Amino acid sequence: MVALGEMATFLPVSGAFTAYASRFVDPSLGFAMGWIYWFSWAITYALELTASGLIIQYWRADLNIGIFIGSFWAIITAVNFLPVSFYGEIEFYFASIKVLTVIGFMIFAICIDAGAGQHGYLGFDTWKNPGAFAPYLVENNEAVAKFVGFWAVLIQAGFSYQGTELVGIAAGETSNPRKTVPAAIKKTFYRIVFFFVLTIFFIGLLVPYNDEGLLSDTTDASSSPFVIAANLAGVKVLPSIINAVLLCVVLSAANSNVYSGSRILVGLSEQGSAPKWMGRTTARGVPYYAVAFTAAFGLLGFMNESNAAGEVFNWFVNITGVAGFITWTCINISHIAFMRALAARGVSRDTLPYKAMWQPWFSWYGVFFNVLIILTQGFTSFMPWNTSDFFVAYISLILFAVLYGGHKLVYRQPFVKPIEADLDTGRKEIEEMHFEEAEPVGAWQKFWAW
Repeated sequence: MVALGEMATFLPVSGAFTAYASRFVDPSLGFAMGWIYWFSWAITYALELTASGLIIQYWRADLNIGIFIGSFWAIITAVNFLPVSFYGEIEFYFASIKVLTVIGFMIFAICIDAGAGQHGYLGFDTWKNPGAFAPYLVENNEAVAKFVGFWAVLIQAGFSYQGTELVGIAAGETSNPRKTVPAAIKKTFYRIVFFFVLTIFFIGLLVPYNDEGLLSDTTDASSSPFVIAANLAGVKVLPSIINAVLLCVVLSAANSNVYSGSRILVGLSEQGSAPKWMGRTTARGVPYYAVAFTAAFGLLGFMNESNAAGEVFNWFVNITGVAGFITWTCINISHIAFMRALAARGVSRDTLPYKAMWQPWFSWYGVFFNVLIILTQGFTSFMPWNTSDFFVAYISLILFAVLYGGHKLVYRQPFVKPIEADLDTGRKEIEEMHFEEAEPVGAWQKFWAW
């Protein structure tokens, strides 16, 4: 994120990090990265629409999920045809609900852990029995088994963090990117610690990993650890409230899927990696062709109406998880190349609008661990060998390699030399603009600005 922030404030362009890969590293890398990232968001749109139906089935199991896939698809797609200010306004209220819910859950968790629930004081009992980590696959060596369990879920855990990089995509449509993007980047770390890590910490205190609710095959919200925590505490009304919040969460994510996917297409169009008509916009700046093309993939959610197609859909979903790690790797590589381009031009990083700390070590750290996770995340397909599981785990990496190799073979474009990297297009226009500072108006706006 800090690597992306340094580039996005210096060059706030639409479809940001795909443009950085093309400009600073290799046009083929930008092409492959952009298309697999776009595809991951388009498929995730179908996933979120499906999730909305499953969540509603918590209350009405007799209703077909296709009803909600179609209804929410029409509403969210329509919203994305409106000016970006409408998208921002809707996301503001969705985000406010999520923030208040997380804070409320933490207060609830502290009270239950301290003894307010039906089981009395809990403390760290779940860390003692059954334990803080679940052993997996390996026998006769508990420490190794726990590490294997931890490593086996890295892709699923990483999927939850995908979207933090959207601030880089939004930089091209932000009124004052030199001010707002660094502020958003700096707050990312604290938001992850507060809203992700602390939430998982409290869930770990309240819900043992061998709870039957977690191990069930149910596809509705009853398997959510939030709902399980409330049920274990003996609180009857809270599960329905949490379920309603989860519905807001997935609809918010679906809204972001269409926005981010369409803007990636705009960036690819500007780079010549997608048809030019994909970049056409309305007078208010809405890329209507890109929105329509991205939203159309949400209809793949209807594949879940049949069991056979549902398997294919699961393959698509796996692409979204690994694609995030591939994207983060490419962002780090782009940033390393960006710093080399600055050095070749004699531009000091001290002059940048936002200077990331501990670079280039942070970017190299990101490259190493992201690549390590990408290459090893499918290790369970070797224990024992399972061809289907192997392709499910590595299909996104294979797709990325095919996109990169195909583009390189057809266009035969060389790697970008640091001295020839484009550091100007998009930057001079920003420097010529003048921004007026505006204070947030109203309590909610001030709260969200914080």
